[in-house]
Amino acid sequence: MTTSEAIVLAIVEGLTEFLPVSSTGHMIIASALMGIPSDAYVKTYTVAIQLGAILSVIVLYWKRFFQTINFYFKLLVAFIPAAVIGFLLGDYIDQLLERVEVVGVTLILGGIVFLFIDKIFTSEKQTGTDTTYPTAFKIGLFQCIALVPGVSRSAATIIGGLTQKLTKTAAAEFSFFLAVPTMFAATAYKLLKYYSSGNGLSGSEITTLAIGNIVAFIVALIAIRSFIYMVTRNGFKIFGYYRIIVGAIILYFYFSGASLSIF
Repeated sequence: MTTSEAIVLAIVEGLTEFLPVSSTGHMIIASALMGIPSDAYVKTYTVAIQLGAILSVIVLYWKRFFQTINFYFKLLVAFIPAAVIGFLLGDYIDQLLERVEVVGVTLILGGIVFLFIDKIFTSEKQTGTDTTYPTAFKIGLFQCIALVPGVSRSAATIIGGLTQKLTKTAAAEFSFFLAVPTMFAATAYKLLKYYSSGNGLSGSEITTLAIGNIVAFIVALIAIRSFIYMVTRNGFKIFGYYRIIVGAIILYFYFSGASLSIF
């Protein structure tokens, strides 16, 4: 993987991590289109650059991270379900990461949900702004669905928040906050697994990781602000159309004989 390819993946990560369109799915697609080999380092890189995205949340919402200790306990409660399932099914999830067609199908299914989500969860029904412990746990259960590539962690947790009557903004922000422990744990686990397999990072690979995290951080800062603005003004339907279009294109190329050389 070249530095320019790493930068492109970091841009994709920063743009999509907090949008309900699946960052993992988009990086799988981007890697396939650029012909990047799916080796151990590339897989580790696509997870490790999430640290840059995490930092963007902490910078934008730093005051919220200095609230009462309950804030952290709620994040822990929401984090546990996906952590347990992810640990138990880690190898199976890694296999799914190779399945581009799975990304296409889940993007379309999620897109269909987002076409109707604004009507299902109208502003009159969504009045909650504070996340309770039961609410946090239920959102954490929704996050487990996002272990399937293409579902989108952001999409799953936002929908989880909406089912608990949180406002769109409150659901989106809790999704951002939950991303911090979730992505930090995923990155730490991936790096530990990478090193325990006898691999190491060369000087150039460390440099690439640093550049990738910086790029992901900057892009994510812009993406988060833009996302909140779009959701509060226009709702989620635009993301539904986008997911369906991208998913359909992926499946078309994947199942057509001429496209097998791409995917």
